Amino acid sequence: MCEVLGASRSTVYHRRLRGDALGRRPGPLTDIADDQLTELIRRVIADSPFAGEGYRKVRARLRRQHGIGVGGKRVLRLMRLHGLLAPQRARGRRRPHPHDGTIIPDGPNLRWGTDATMAWTRLDGWVWVFANVDHWSAEAWTHVAKTGDRIAALQPVYDAVIDRFGGLGPDVARGISLRHDWGPQYRSKHFLGSIAWLGIGDDAAFIGEPETNGCAERFIRTLKEQCLWAELHDTVDDLRQAVASWTETYNNEWLIQRHGHKTPREAFTSTQGEVAA
Repeated sequence: MCEVLGASRSTVYHRRLRGDALGRRPGPLTDIADDQLTELIRRVIADSPFAGEGYRKVRARLRRQHGIGVGGKRVLRLMRLHGLLAPQRARGRRRPHPHDGTIIPDGPNLRWGTDATMAWTRLDGWVWVFANVDHWSAEAWTHVAKTGDRIAALQPVYDAVIDRFGGLGPDVARGISLRHDWGPQYRSKHFLGSIAWLGIGDDAAFIGEPETNGCAERFIRTLKEQCLWAELHDTVDDLRQAVASWTETYNNEWLIQRHGHKTPREAFTSTQGEVAA
């Protein structure tokens, strides 16, 4: 039987003498059994406002919500064993690019990124969704519009300036650079003149390298997976309310790994506390 199963006879005899189950994980027993931990993992996944979170965020939510500290490899093993991992797309070989640096600045309000996508509604058809993201904290501001013109593209930038600096005014946001692609909304004189009036620097992405606007691109992907593709809405007003509500949830509950699994708002608030101190 050992030869058919590919098992070591010495291991089978050793575990039989100790009375161990052959399927049990080797090593000392932990404070919480695998079956109990699996049920907690299922509960965390069910209670999360987001879909498709990986094992790292599940582990962080176990610690934040249930006070249970377990190893990441153990959480990964149990999620893989019970089919709880989100599907992943296959990665190809990475080709060298001229831009191999980082787009993450040293603190908030240094570089923002903006981008747009489209969503379908039953009555109004295709509508536009614009987003602005702080590259450091990953905090986001969104706006939904029927027409995707330069005025609609400016709205999330205006919302971010009002939120961070209390209002709009000449040079009120000086020191921030705005990363964007080469779409006509972002290259218009109205858009460039407006951000220049606010004191925001024009920082267009590298041509042919969308990863240089990766923070906004990644947020757009999350927005699609968690909101735009999750439910179909009737009108642009319905979608606007849904996106605004989801964005607030994202800023307060989405976990960012590079910030020690803090939320975007927690990451920004922590820096404000350090500045005040």
